[in-house]
Amino acid sequence: MEQSVMTQQEINRLSQTPKKRSFASKIGLPLIIMTLPTVIYIFIFSYLPLSGLIIAFKDYNAFQGMFNSPWTSMSGFQHFYDFIHASNFWTIIVNTLKLSLLSIIFNTICPIILALIVNEIPYKRYKRVVQTIMYAPYFLSITILVGMLFVFFDVDSGIFTRILVKLGMEPQNLMENPDAFSAIYVISGLWQGLGWWSIVYMGTLSNVDPNLHDAAIIDGAGKLRRIFTVNFPAILPMAVIMFIMSIGNILTVGFEKVYLMQTARNLISSQTISTYVYAISFPTYGQAQFSYATAIGLFNSIINLFILCMANFVSRKVSEYSLW
Repeated sequence: MEQSVMTQQEINRLSQTPKKRSFASKIGLPLIIMTLPTVIYIFIFSYLPLSGLIIAFKDYNAFQGMFNSPWTSMSGFQHFYDFIHASNFWTIIVNTLKLSLLSIIFNTICPIILALIVNEIPYKRYKRVVQTIMYAPYFLSITILVGMLFVFFDVDSGIFTRILVKLGMEPQNLMENPDAFSAIYVISGLWQGLGWWSIVYMGTLSNVDPNLHDAAIIDGAGKLRRIFTVNFPAILPMAVIMFIMSIGNILTVGFEKVYLMQTARNLISSQTISTYVYAISFPTYGQAQFSYATAIGLFNSIINLFILCMANFVSRKVSEYSLW
């Protein structure tokens, strides 16, 4: 009898007309107010400056201003034509692609391998120590890292130079060697960021259902077999997403590190799009070419966007993982 009364009360409560929601709650005003500063920040510093891209199609003059400067010939595409037909165009593109592709390959594969190895460490205390040691180099600034490289490869007192001499090489400063620039850039970047980049994969591995491993053990799978059949498929979607995002920046190599590692002797291997844009924007001698530099930057962004869309399209067709 009491149960039927309670049921009737619930029916009466549910049958009541719900209160009308206020206009603010309908449109989610609290959430809008919370996100408004971020939207304003992105609009001011990311979207509003896009109007400056117009100088890529003009011969920019600071006295005439951005909108009053004259248009270039070839319907505004003269700067793009000049860059594509420049004598150092292919050298710059090849250097950029070389550094970018090597970085993408090693920075994608090595963190996955490291995460899989660290995940198999059975002792939690030792595992935390290893992770702390791996993360530490990431917090070094690029300036300090490059300074360390110049000290380590010094021709007279560099520790790496002495090791290479002991191995039979002629004493030389590899930082000045154009052939060694790519290897030093990639390996030093891998040493600095490997532990940090593996965090996302170790976080994914921590969410793997232990029952899957128990089932694999019952089926007779060893540790190596379980890594490839349980752990690796779990981090594969994240690896694909990270790879696609890296492909989208294939022509964008970090400016700071490349610029700091540049010397007069290795310039033939270290001149990339970003450093070239800086060099013509703020030349040591001569006049700054802001319109030409903007055209190169716009060319770089358009190519990156196209490659990103193609990589996402191929990934969606080949697998079930994609950005959109």
